[in-house]
Amino acid sequence: MRIGLVGKPNVGKSTTFSALTETVVEIANYPFTTIDANIGIAWIPLRSLCACSDLTKKISDTGRVIETEIERKGSICTPRTGSCIEHRRIVPVTLVDVAGLVPNAHQGRGRGNQFLSDLANCDALIQVVDASGTTDIEGNPIGEGACNPEDEFDFLIGELDAWISGILNDSWSRGARRAQAEGQSALVRYIHSQLSGLGATESMVASNLNSFISENPNLDVPWTWKEDIVNQLASNLREQLFPVYIAANKVDQAEPSKWMGLKEQIEAKGGLIEATSAETELGLRRAAKVGAIQYRPGDNDFTISKSAELNEVQKKGLDELAKRIQKMGGTGLISLISSVVFDRLDRIVAYPVQDESKWIDGDGRILPDALLIPQGSTAKDLAYAVHTDLGDGFIRATDARTGRVIGADHELANDDVVKIHAKT
Repeated sequence: MRIGLVGKPNVGKSTTFSALTETVVEIANYPFTTIDANIGIAWIPLRSLCACSDLTKKISDTGRVIETEIERKGSICTPRTGSCIEHRRIVPVTLVDVAGLVPNAHQGRGRGNQFLSDLANCDALIQVVDASGTTDIEGNPIGEGACNPEDEFDFLIGELDAWISGILNDSWSRGARRAQAEGQSALVRYIHSQLSGLGATESMVASNLNSFISENPNLDVPWTWKEDIVNQLASNLREQLFPVYIAANKVDQAEPSKWMGLKEQIEAKGGLIEATSAETELGLRRAAKVGAIQYRPGDNDFTISKSAELNEVQKKGLDELAKRIQKMGGTGLISLISSVVFDRLDRIVAYPVQDESKWIDGDGRILPDALLIPQGSTAKDLAYAVHTDLGDGFIRATDARTGRVIGADHELANDDVVKIHAKT
């Protein structure tokens, strides 16, 4: 799963990326600090307890003694990636931080179409918006009233729409001729061929086209559509190809009135927007990395390490961070990504294992993998998520919690632990 961080320059995208991935990138107070896309891994906590909590109970019920590491507070799993403390497991999500988008990027301005192509394989976009309104539409730090957050949002959506419109309009007549000769299914295939590189599927295009036509009953046949009609269709397709969610960043520097208009606009359409402070998250991550504080992704508070030796400047800095997250209820970043992944992209977690009785892999690791898969995924889908060979050779699966044999089409539930049986 890939989530793109987008927005105009100088709104805090690189700070957001660096904080979430703990990756060192250039952060500066001028436009186009990021030239090439940065790709990294963010870690988000699962909403439910790790399955190792259930395994612990299962083992305890047999009377066996479980040895655990004190610092892991009861967790007994051995994650291949991420970590699990007190049965609170964190899992990876890929983030893509792309260069800032400027007006008319779809015409080649700024990094132009390279910016847009960086987003092609993203499942969702998070637009980082300057809630303080102190940078103009091109990212220049002007000061109070430099830009309206609503204008920032509208400009990015307009660029994405114009990009997709350009792809469709450039060859619409050719696709429309096919529709005239072969019917609407030919038009679906043609649009799919133009947008497949952006992640469009044929079923997505067909559904969108049918909805568009039914919602606009006065439209003439597709081969007569003018550019403005194709633009409307492109906007509808963009909503499915690139759902956009909003990080109202720099809220610690902004009066609520500065971005409330955008919040109302987004939420009125059923969208998702959250107040964030990337600078605060970055400060917390750096303090945790050097052992000054105890803080994990998603925490709404932190504690100062007993062994930390802090000078007055450091104490003052941590006190300021504490005040910020107390006022905000956290930094907003993990909460936002979690909402995108679990609520908007409808991901669930499944634990593939090789031994259904002990919940281990071939090397004896307990619940080594916690995979985020789409709601509605089947046992065979999980097999493919683990490895192509497992999917190709799928025979059956076993629900490790119940011991029940399940078939290829069995729909998985959140927190399922599954043994895949496949031809080798």
